[in-house]
Amino acid sequence: MDLRRPPRSTSGGVEPKIRQVGFVTPDVSGPSELPAVAAAAALQPGPADGSPPASDLSPVMIPPPRHADHLSPGSPPASEAILASSAPQPSSMRFDAASELGDDDSRSMAPSAGELGMLPLPDCKTNKGDLADTQNEGAPVSISQKQKPSKAERRAIQEAQRAAKAAAKEAGLSGKSTGAPSGANPAVSKQAKSAKASQKKDVPPAVSTVTSEKKVGLHYLSGEVSGGNGRCIAMLLSFREAIKDYSTPPNKTLSRDLTAKISSYVSFFIECRPLSISMGNAIRFLKNRIAKLPLTLSESEAKASLQSDIDRFINEKIVVADQVIVSHAITKVRDGDVLLTYGSSSVVEMILDHAHKLGRKFRVIVVDSRPKLEGQGLLRRLVAKGINCTYTHINAVSYIMHEVTRVFLGASSILSNGTVYSRVGTASVAMVAHALGIPVLVCCEAYKFHERVQLDSICANELGDPDVISKVPGRADLDHLKNWTDKENLQLLNLTYDATPSDYVSMIITDYGMLPPTSVPVIVREYRKEQLWV
Repeated sequence: MDLRRPPRSTSGGVEPKIRQVGFVTPDVSGPSELPAVAAAAALQPGPADGSPPASDLSPVMIPPPRHADHLSPGSPPASEAILASSAPQPSSMRFDAASELGDDDSRSMAPSAGELGMLPLPDCKTNKGDLADTQNEGAPVSISQKQKPSKAERRAIQEAQRAAKAAAKEAGLSGKSTGAPSGANPAVSKQAKSAKASQKKDVPPAVSTVTSEKKVGLHYLSGEVSGGNGRCIAMLLSFREAIKDYSTPPNKTLSRDLTAKISSYVSFFIECRPLSISMGNAIRFLKNRIAKLPLTLSESEAKASLQSDIDRFINEKIVVADQVIVSHAITKVRDGDVLLTYGSSSVVEMILDHAHKLGRKFRVIVVDSRPKLEGQGLLRRLVAKGINCTYTHINAVSYIMHEVTRVFLGASSILSNGTVYSRVGTASVAMVAHALGIPVLVCCEAYKFHERVQLDSICANELGDPDVISKVPGRADLDHLKNWTDKENLQLLNLTYDATPSDYVSMIITDYGMLPPTSVPVIVREYRKEQLWV
C-alpha cells in the first residue's frame, strides 16, 4: 500500500483537503464521521526518523471543491480555507515539531490534512483584515492574491515618476549653468539660462568671431554701403579676410568647414539686409570654388587659391565689366544730347564721366524720388566735375521727358524673361519714355543676370522701413501720418525694387555687348558655362 495515498473513511468519503485518486463516489452520510477520523489521524504518531506523516506526503494540495455537497457541514468557504491553510498558527503542532528539528529541517512546509482537521472552525472564519495581517507577518503571498493597481493609479504613479525626473534634471542643469551650490534658487538660474540663450540667438556667430563681417553687416544696415556692385564688393572682401584668417579645425576638412563658415556669414548679412541677386551669384561662385578645391592642396595653398579667385571675380566681373560697358555705351552719346538717368547708378556715372572727358557736349537730367534721394549724391558729383545738370523728382518726369533724347538706367538684375529688376520707380520712367518714343538703354553686368522669371513686383521684393515714407524731411508741419501704427485700417508699403517689362526696354548693354532683351537667356546660358570652366 502506498503510504502517500490518503486513508479512506469507513463510509467511503474523502477528506475535504485531499484530492481522491480513483473513481470513488463520496457518501453523503460521511461528513458526520469526518471530525473523528481527522482527530484520529492527528493523534497517530509519525515515523521515528522525524519524517512527516503519511497524510502530509500527498502529492497535490488543492482547495476543496466549490460545490456544497462535497464540503462538510460547518466548513469555511474555499477562499478562506486557502488563506487559513497558508497562514501560520502559533499553537499548531506543525511549529512545535519544526522547533524540535534542526536548522536544515526547519524550512516552511504546508500543513497536513490532520492539522487542518484540528483547526477550530471559529478561527478559520476570521475577517479579511486579520487574514491580511497574518499574511504580512511571514507567510508568502501568491501572485494571484496580489491586488493589481487600477489604470488611474498606474497613471498617477507614472506622472509622479516623470515629475521627479524632470525636477532632478532641472536642478542638475541649473546648478551646472550657474555654478552655484545645490541650495541656490532654481528659478533664478533658469531665468539666467533663458536670457543667455536669447542673447546667443539674437547675435549671429559671425559677430563674435569675425570683425570684418560685423563691420560690413552694420554698413548694410545703416545704408553706408549701397548699390549692387558696392554691396557685392564689400561682401567678397570680407570673405577674403575671413579666408585669410581661417584655420581648419582638427578632424575636419577645409571644404566642408569653410562652406559652413561662409553660410554663417551669409546668414548674418541677411539679418542686416536681404541679399541682392548679384550677391547671391557671387556667393554661389565662391562655394563652387571651395567645393572644387583639389584634396592634394595644403591649407595654405587652398586659402591662397580662394583669395585669388575672389580677386579675379571682382576684377573681371565687376571692374573690367564696367569698363567694357562704358566702351559700348559711349558710342550712344553724341553732342547736344539730353541724357536722363534715374537714381544713382555707378556704371551710368562712369559713362557720363567718360563722355565728359572725351569732350562730348551734353546735358544730364537727374530724376530722383523719396525716401532715399540717391540722385542728390550723383548730382553733387556730376556738378563737381563740370557737367551741366538738371535735377527733378519723379512726379515731374512726364513733363521733363519731352526734352530727353536718351534714357540711361542702371539695374540690380536682369531676369531670364528680359525683365529689368531695379530700384522702385524705374518702371515708371521707362514707361513714360517708351510712350514718347525715347530709347531706353539699361546698363548691367553679366554677373547680375539670373535665370529666375518674375512678372510683377509683389511676388518677390525687399520691403523698406514704412516710417521713412511717413515723414517729409524739413517739413515738421506735415505730420498727418504721425500715429499711423495706431490705425488698424492703414498700412504703409515701402518697396525697394520694381520690375520693368522687357517691352519698355530698347537695349541692354552688358560686358558681352549690346543686345535686345530677348537675348537675355543666351547670356544666362553662356555665363553659366563660363562659371563651370572658371
